Amino acid sequence: MAIDMVKLKINGLDVEIPRGVTVLDAAHKLGIRIPTLCYMRNINALGGCRICVVKVKGYRSFVAACVHPVSEGMEVQTNTDALREARKTTLELTLSNHKMECLSCERSLNCELQALAREYGVDQNKFACSDLSHIEIDDSAPHLVRDNSKCILCRKCIAVCKHNQHVGVIGANYRGYHTKVGSPFDMELDNTSCIYCGQCVAVCPTAALTEKSDKQKLWDALEDKSKHLVIATAPAIRAQLGECFGMPIGTNVSGKMVTALRRLGFKKVFDVVCAADFTIMEEGTELISRMENGGPFPLFTTCCPSWVKYMEHYYPEKLENMSSCKSPQQMYGAIMKTYYAEKEGVAPENMYVASVMPCVTKKFEVTREHQNAAGYPDVDVVVTTNELAAMIKQAGIVFEDLPDSDFDPAFGIASGAGHIFGATGGVCEAALRTVSEVVTGKPLEKLEFHEVRGVRGIKEAEYDLNGKKLKVAVVSGTANAKQLMDMIERGEKEYHFVEVMGCPGGCVNGGAQPYQPGYIRNFMNISAERAKALYSEDSSATLRKSHENPVVKEIYDTYLGKPGGHKAHELLHTTYVKRGVYK
Repeated sequence: MAIDMVKLKINGLDVEIPRGVTVLDAAHKLGIRIPTLCYMRNINALGGCRICVVKVKGYRSFVAACVHPVSEGMEVQTNTDALREARKTTLELTLSNHKMECLSCERSLNCELQALAREYGVDQNKFACSDLSHIEIDDSAPHLVRDNSKCILCRKCIAVCKHNQHVGVIGANYRGYHTKVGSPFDMELDNTSCIYCGQCVAVCPTAALTEKSDKQKLWDALEDKSKHLVIATAPAIRAQLGECFGMPIGTNVSGKMVTALRRLGFKKVFDVVCAADFTIMEEGTELISRMENGGPFPLFTTCCPSWVKYMEHYYPEKLENMSSCKSPQQMYGAIMKTYYAEKEGVAPENMYVASVMPCVTKKFEVTREHQNAAGYPDVDVVVTTNELAAMIKQAGIVFEDLPDSDFDPAFGIASGAGHIFGATGGVCEAALRTVSEVVTGKPLEKLEFHEVRGVRGIKEAEYDLNGKKLKVAVVSGTANAKQLMDMIERGEKEYHFVEVMGCPGGCVNGGAQPYQPGYIRNFMNISAERAKALYSEDSSATLRKSHENPVVKEIYDTYLGKPGGHKAHELLHTTYVKRGVYK
């Protein structure tokens, strides 16, 4: 079917584009950036912030470019004195109801409102500022802080929570001037069925939503010489940290990251990717056991604590289908405070285990029950990509100029399979590499399972393992997970193994990754760009299967016993809680 195209002019430039496309998209095709604050492609097209207004010939008033469709012969201006003045006035009105503490604000120099105010030369004192002293801060949840005195009512957080995550625990309360974002009946966020994914934090253009910081805890730990301090990074961090220092999206900065951590004062820098290989050994063993014993199916992965909490809230009757494996972060902590502590002759209570994670939900995960293999929390503190970047800057480390260095060998050897855990489909592919070889007894001719790669919300594949059918699905974003769960419940779909990541695109799009402004998020697939770095790391590795990792082999042989055995289960597995039904 032929696409109906229309021709129009934007700032005097000719452009041909499909009918129905917005002026914003047409301008982007010409390399013209129209500023936005509230727009999010596909899920939040409101035209409410009035920052994207443009002039269309023949129209008496300005129109919002993010919602106004193109038409044949249209002539658009995006940059006139009147438009610049209108945007400036809108920004000044917004600032009149905004807490002005830019010098001490968590998002200073990385705030979309601040950037636009600077760009348009606003007068922050033009309109009388509202009294915001009565606005309370909600810091009830373990992962984020909500400060509505900095909220501009763009509703991005509401949209992503409702549409991408299908959780919808926040919305617009009250009306008119008194409108504010909050939970039903003004409940504290921690009293709702929030899954702590942090996607709201990732899209907030100001500091109305910020991750709860644990930087000071880590600074204090670095000063405490009585503790044996170790730190490890998740696979996704190496593909994102560089963005905080002006590097292109998807730059792999693994070597510089390790050097920076050592210069911060960490004596031992490990790789959580190694723990991902342990996850495959345990989860793969669990899958093979279920295949041999007839289920229950499907087996759901449990690397993502947001997904785990989603199931506990919304599908508690399906918890028996959840793998009992801890996440790689928690397996790393458990091994550090047991095997590693014994090897180093350090008492578990004197071990201080830190991790760097791409998502705020990991701050919640360390507080869960049965995450204390040695009788103490497996992981003591979690900082995010953004927090680590801030610490590096505070320490005066010029990140871009750092030489590369390697992780410490005791827990620094990892397979390519572990590296791709950070991208949606990575856990499934890593499991397939190991499970396929264990079941068939033959080495794989090709290690890439392209069917489960890519950032599509739901992916399916079927494989033949010596006559045994293995049906798998990969899902990212809990809205897609709900869609899949409902199809399973209705009997429309049957799987043996399902990987779920709470954030769309996986950990590379976690709620604590570097902030990217709307004009980048709306026109670039950030998740795909970041994932490329992880797949590149895998393809260039000589060790690409979890079950061939020499560190994994040694620890099983000398300490844990066989995968899925008593000691491994005692240290590397956990339990879940039925939190109530909210379907």
